[in-house]
Amino acid sequence: MKTYDDYIRALDQLLQKAALIPRGEWPNIPRPRLSKDAPRVLIFSPHPDDEVIISHLPLRLMRESKMQISNVAVTLGSKKGRRKSRLKELRNSCQFIGFDLVRIKNDGLENINPHTRENNPQYWSYCVSLIASILDKNRPDIIFYPHVKDWHTTHIGTHYLVVDGLKSMGHKFSTYCIETETWGFMNKPNLLVECKKKDIADLITALSFHRGEIERNPYHLSIANRLIDNVMRGTELIKGQGTHPPSIQFASLYKLKYWKAKQFHECQKEGNFLLAYDNPANLFKHIK
Repeated sequence: MKTYDDYIRALDQLLQKAALIPRGEWPNIPRPRLSKDAPRVLIFSPHPDDEVIISHLPLRLMRESKMQISNVAVTLGSKKGRRKSRLKELRNSCQFIGFDLVRIKNDGLENINPHTRENNPQYWSYCVSLIASILDKNRPDIIFYPHVKDWHTTHIGTHYLVVDGLKSMGHKFSTYCIETETWGFMNKPNLLVECKKKDIADLITALSFHRGEIERNPYHLSIANRLIDNVMRGTELIKGQGTHPPSIQFASLYKLKYWKAKQFHECQKEGNFLLAYDNPANLFKHIK
């Protein structure tokens, strides 16, 4: 490869070949052995597939720090005719990657968006009570959920739903809170996490189990490109303009906070990089 023409042609050919890789036809990955008192992590996913799109840090927490990861399926999508198949796809995805699955009702919640929060307070309060019940039952050490400007109305609704659920908990409840991005970029992330190549491949494979969505839009093939862009974008957003990026290829971006005494607290003096050789558990000093 001698020119950028060669580079673009090779990239195009690679994507065409990747599109032919089988989807959702892979044996489950063996789960790491976890202790009964392993720290608990909950991922509040607006839709089936979000559990793996944002899970580069959760996967590292499971594999490297031996934490138990559970995906909370907030909705099963807006199309009622697809919910049964989406639930099956979700189960297969979680089983492959090693996450537990927590369901809310049979078909998930309906109309989780800012409009419902504003105009149907009775139903919204009911939904918040379900989230609070999950938080109370699981007592998670860490939770993941979308940031407030994640563009898609269900992602934004899930943000408010989880935050309202936190507010309904007692003063003694505490947990680390990690905001994620899928549709809309965060303006002020404070954590860049290097993604290991094996983890990326496994998460894309897990994503391929969502076959109905992939057939509509093969977005699983663009995940690696986003992770590459995150290195450039995240470096300067977190460490300041003109900062040299670390010598890595792939990264995910998050915003880390701590919830205690019914309010958020900063838990980092400045933005942080978590590289491949770092122990993810070191981010969470309040976990025993």
